Amino acid sequence: MKLGQLLGKERLFSYFDLFGFGKKTGIDLNGESDGIMFPLDKVGELELVTSAFGQGISVTPIQQVTAVSSVVNGGNLYMPYVVKSINEPTTNSVILSNEKKLIRKTISKETSETMKYALESVVARGGGRYAYIDGYRIGGKTGTAQKVKDGVYLDNNYIMSFMAVVPSNDPKAILYVAIDNPKNTALLSSYTTAPVARRILLDIIDALDIKRQSGAIEKVHYWDDEIYYTLPDTVGKSRKEAVRDLFYYNVEYSGSGEKVLEQSPKGGTYLAAGSTVRLLLGN
Repeated sequence: MKLGQLLGKERLFSYFDLFGFGKKTGIDLNGESDGIMFPLDKVGELELVTSAFGQGISVTPIQQVTAVSSVVNGGNLYMPYVVKSINEPTTNSVILSNEKKLIRKTISKETSETMKYALESVVARGGGRYAYIDGYRIGGKTGTAQKVKDGVYLDNNYIMSFMAVVPSNDPKAILYVAIDNPKNTALLSSYTTAPVARRILLDIIDALDIKRQSGAIEKVHYWDDEIYYTLPDTVGKSRKEAVRDLFYYNVEYSGSGEKVLEQSPKGGTYLAAGSTVRLLLGN
C-alpha cells in the first residue's frame, strides 16, 4: 500500500499497462480474457492502495507468465504462443510459423538482474522455501487470490499459486501452478503450491538437462529441512573409518570382515542427511 502511494496512480498503472495487464496477450488460443483493471479516472485512494497489492484487479495466468518472463529475461516482453508451426501434411511445407516477437521493453537489464536475485531469495530465505532444490538455483513467488462471487469477496476461499523460474540466474523455464480453493491445509501458498511446484521443477530440470550450479544464495535452514552432503567414498577403508566418515547417515552392513568392499550409493553422490548407506564388508 505504501509503495502504491509513493508511486502514485499514474505511475503504478503505467507499469500495469507496460507489463500487459488489462489487455489480451495475443496468444494463439481462443477465449483469452482481458482481465479486470480499474479505469484510471476511477482510481481514488482506496483503489490505488488495493491495486498495489492486487485486490480489486484480476490478471490471467498467461498474463502473469508473460509479465514475469520479461522481468527475468532482461526486460523484454514477448508475445506468447503455443503452436510453433503448422505444416502441410504431404509436402511438409510450412503454412504458419510462430517466431519470437518482441512487443516492448519493460525494465532495464540491471533491474532484471536485481529481480532475479530477489526471486531466488524468496525460495532460499522466504515463503517459497518448499520449492527449494539443493544444487539448483530456483526463483519464485507465492500468490494468494481471494475469490469473488456476485461482487463480494468470499471467506476462506482462495486461489493459491506459485510462480517459479529455473535457473534463476539464467532462466530456461517458467512454471505457474495454481490450486483452486485447497481444502484441509493452511491457506498459505508456501505450504500448498510451492511443494507441488518443486516436484514439477524436478521434472523440468530433468527434461531440459539443467546442470547443478554453485553460487546460489545460501539457504536459511529450518528444523524440518533436509540437509544434503556429498557422500564420502569409504571403499577400501576400515569399518571404523567408514562409520566415522558417514556420521550424517544411517549405515547398514552386509558380509563379514573389517574392510569396506562396496558402497551404495557410491561416493560423491549428493545425499540427504539421515539417508541409508549400505556397505559390503570383507577382508
